[in-house]
Amino acid sequence: MENSNYALEKLRDLLRNGDFGTDGKLPTERTLSDRLGLSRRAIRRALEVLEAEGSIWRKQGSGTYVGQKPSEWSDHVETIVAGTNFMEIMEVRLRIEPQLAQLAAMRAKPGDIERMRELAQKIHVREDADGKELWDGALHRQIAQTAGNLLFLSIFDMINRVRQDEAWQTIRERARSNANTMSISNAQHTAIINAIAARDPAKAGEAMRQHLLMLQERLIRQTSMDHLEDDPIGNVS
Repeated sequence: MENSNYALEKLRDLLRNGDFGTDGKLPTERTLSDRLGLSRRAIRRALEVLEAEGSIWRKQGSGTYVGQKPSEWSDHVETIVAGTNFMEIMEVRLRIEPQLAQLAAMRAKPGDIERMRELAQKIHVREDADGKELWDGALHRQIAQTAGNLLFLSIFDMINRVRQDEAWQTIRERARSNANTMSISNAQHTAIINAIAARDPAKAGEAMRQHLLMLQERLIRQTSMDHLEDDPIGNVS
């Protein structure tokens, strides 16, 4: 039993330190066992406790993930995502993420705020666009998770699935390529987190709205430039 208690303590440390994939997936039981030098039985018992607490959830055939289990319909979003575009995605984000930031400001625990600051710092220090994009997604999901609304989180996860699309990543990478844009984005992330930490829902929601409006503007500008490059004389198909 002492071994299982130690395993639980180490796994709690792992969750606090964010030592897992940016998609929220934990290493396998075998990997955790090897890394921590503990039996798989002890790891399994500790994971059962964390699952009962709502700190993790398991998906058969896929693995173990941090946070509360999303609703089942979020597993069937590929068709929806395939039929949408970045403007539709931004329209939805602008309507739900400010609300998520407001709820997070009302419900965030000290550990949630600490985790947000850690993720924001990871975005700041990464020099590669792919890394910045991955940690940016992790930060926004942490805010969504902190909001404490499972239905909102499921909707967010459906939207966030678009980040895995190669075309979307290419557009976002170009939109973020300007150093000044990244500096503003980092400052906006800080403003959002500070408002959540200050328990100011109105300020948190507005800070998130301004952040997404800037991203939307950059994406529109980038896609307009791409269109002009593809059709420099303005032909209409």
